[in-house]
Amino acid sequence: MLSRQFVRENPEVVREALANKGVDVDLDRILDVDEEWRDLKSRGDDLRHERNEVSSKIGELKAAGEEEAAQEAIERSQELKSELREIEERADELEAELEESLLELPQIPQESVPVGADESENIERRREGFDDRRELPDDVEPHYDLGEELEILDFERGAKVAGAGFYVAKGDGARLEHALIQFMLDVHREQGYEDVFPPIPVNSASMRGTGQLPKFTEDAYRVEGTNEEAYDDDDLWLLPTAEVPVTNLHRDEILLGEDLPLKYQAYTPNFRQEAGEHGTETRGIVRVHQFNKVEMVNFVRPEESDERFDGLVDEAEEVLRRLELPYRILEMCTGDLGFTQAKKYDIEVWAPADDMDEGPDEGGRWLEVSSVSNFEDFQARRAQIRYREEHHESAEFLHTLNGSGLAVPRIVVAILEYYQNDDGTVTVPEALRPYMGGAEVIEGHDAVGETKLGGE
Repeated sequence: MLSRQFVRENPEVVREALANKGVDVDLDRILDVDEEWRDLKSRGDDLRHERNEVSSKIGELKAAGEEEAAQEAIERSQELKSELREIEERADELEAELEESLLELPQIPQESVPVGADESENIERRREGFDDRRELPDDVEPHYDLGEELEILDFERGAKVAGAGFYVAKGDGARLEHALIQFMLDVHREQGYEDVFPPIPVNSASMRGTGQLPKFTEDAYRVEGTNEEAYDDDDLWLLPTAEVPVTNLHRDEILLGEDLPLKYQAYTPNFRQEAGEHGTETRGIVRVHQFNKVEMVNFVRPEESDERFDGLVDEAEEVLRRLELPYRILEMCTGDLGFTQAKKYDIEVWAPADDMDEGPDEGGRWLEVSSVSNFEDFQARRAQIRYREEHHESAEFLHTLNGSGLAVPRIVVAILEYYQNDDGTVTVPEALRPYMGGAEVIEGHDAVGETKLGGE
């Protein structure tokens, strides 16, 4: 979140960020509440000072035998006490409103972030892997058809056991997901990441600390109650990303300079209600309500976060380089930047089967597999994560960054389509073969039950 002082001293900067990010918040109301709160605090200080002076005189007046003056002082002290109580109650109300309102203000984009209204104005920074791409079949079959033909993806049974937007990976499909998860974890261990296996449910305090609440309440899976009902800090939600529990590991803590940078990675399943609401992307496993992902979270000194951002992009890219999958790097403009981010790059892998208007000249479409974000001190301020270089020095807010390393289902999509062969089999990327028991090709499996006979 933004500090009160920053908002108070830089209203036009905040107003510009609201406009550029397309966020509708009544900033004037926030500023008015802050001004009234400060006036009340000042008035309260004056009343306390006067009350202390009056109280000290009561004894002196009584000792001097001035009973009438002493009684007047007592009555004035009581008046001051009553007036102070009213002011403090009103100030507490305003402070609560102010704290809630500040949670609605988005992060300020970095100056280098391109200004734009929406995703159409994002900037492609570079492409990798297209110059020596493999030869593909004349007609690449979409992953959702091929997956069912090979009996490695089952959408009907996924919907049966959980509902629309869920799928079952089985046989070599399940094996491929497991292989990718372990492969990604191994790659990032080489890069200096420490493993974390966090809880899957997270409390409201954790969701608020990383910015999911209150902004994205409707997108989350609440464990009990409906999303429209009021919640408190202890209510539980299924995590939308491992960013939430891993970042909150150090909520309300002070780290030491010698601890930084901290680099954590975590594999988790992730749950998002919004994930299945996007038209053509509802087919297959591009947008589903539950998906596997490896997440990288960094805690760094403020002066190191820009350099770490570049390093984090490279660390996520390394997975795609080793899998030899073509991809591109996209810089988000202000209108597509996100509520909590100061800067963000998306890494998008190439899936060649479904042609999209925004796809490359070679056909197919781009699939986001990682968003690498620099939050600066926005999350740290919400979650109260600070650091100090030495024990005797004052603590300050550190910077947090994260990036997927990577989203597993979309990598499965890219592999099934990019490594597809003319005979309908799929070549296993060489880097994954040790994780697939040495298998070089996914040939599929026989159907189970009457479906293999064409029965219903």
